[in-house]
Amino acid sequence: MSVASSVVSNPEIAASARHWPALSLTGVRKTFGEAVAVDHIDLTVQPGELYALLGTNGAGKTTTLRMIAGLLKPDGGQIRIFGIDALRDPIAAKRITAWLPDEPMLYDKLTPLEYLEFVAGLWGVEPVKAQRSADELIEVLELGPHRHTRCEGFSRGMKQKVALAGALIHDPRLIMLDEPLTGIDAGIARQVKELLTARVRAGAAIILTTHILEVAERLADRIGIVDRGRLAAEGTLDELRSTAGHDRSTLEDLFLSLTRRDALAS
Repeated sequence: MSVASSVVSNPEIAASARHWPALSLTGVRKTFGEAVAVDHIDLTVQPGELYALLGTNGAGKTTTLRMIAGLLKPDGGQIRIFGIDALRDPIAAKRITAWLPDEPMLYDKLTPLEYLEFVAGLWGVEPVKAQRSADELIEVLELGPHRHTRCEGFSRGMKQKVALAGALIHDPRLIMLDEPLTGIDAGIARQVKELLTARVRAGAAIILTTHILEVAERLADRIGIVDRGRLAAEGTLDELRSTAGHDRSTLEDLFLSLTRRDALAS
């Protein structure tokens, strides 16, 4: 079964896409004491779009994703997920989102199949649908030979695949991934990228952070560059090139140029 054919299209995604952005941030800010982590960010991601959020360590990327996921409360601003006010109705927003942190968190004594059954139960996924989704994800991510093996002995890459499957088991419409390819080998990275691309084609929206700029350059429909809590630049790769005035620059060159320019301007 191909990656594309294994993803079950969700008709609710297409219906929502006609009315609302997948994600809309308006004036979102967060401080920790006197330190400003996120400084009035405005950001929109559409259904069927893969959006890469880039920045140096401490720029505010993970804090932004954690606020979208409902793990941190912003000090101000608005977060809407497919039209749902995530601050007023966090449970409804979480039901259609997935959050995968940079360090996979699993119950090591469970097998991949047991873990997926457990997570599906937490989301209230109907058992027959949960079994079908688990089987598809296990096949796509090539976890079949290990479906009955406890996760405690898995490599980081294997754990990352199981955690990704758990994040997708309830067919989320907004998927947030924090450094999903860090520390995994090329073969596993390719499987993950193919799965994400298939989810986007099926109508979901993905927002991810990565320090591997080549990944963002190849996969992202649009790119946002965060610098010291602010959105320094945003657009397609060609739009970022135009902003920087470098028609043939790599994303790495653009990233360095735009963040340096933002620092000098402030």
